[in-house]
Amino acid sequence: MGTSASLLLTALIAIVAAEHLYFLYLEMFAWSAERTRRIFGTTREFAEASKTLAANQGLYNGFLACGLLFSLFFKPEGATIARLFLGFVLAAALYGGVTVNRRILLVQGLPAALAMFALLFHT
Repeated sequence: MGTSASLLLTALIAIVAAEHLYFLYLEMFAWSAERTRRIFGTTREFAEASKTLAANQGLYNGFLACGLLFSLFFKPEGATIARLFLGFVLAAALYGGVTVNRRILLVQGLPAALAMFALLFHT
């Protein structure tokens, strides 16, 4: 594979990681903010009542981001690490898309699927 394919793969994995760092921020630090409530479609009351649960979920999103970022620094083992963490993201997106909101499939699942697809054809 050429350098451009490697750069694309790295960019896709970094995008998924950045997305999960953003989820961490929203869920751990900005859960009750009006903008976050709009994004997730929640009320002020729900946001206040579920703040601790959202923070816990945000922490898990941070773990996903860390695993993906970690995978970028270790070659060739990084590909295995990336497959593992992208698989976790895809599983979470599928579950969330079925149980919470189909939009999760697009927002969380599509970038991870693109990264996984690129990874499978890169290695």
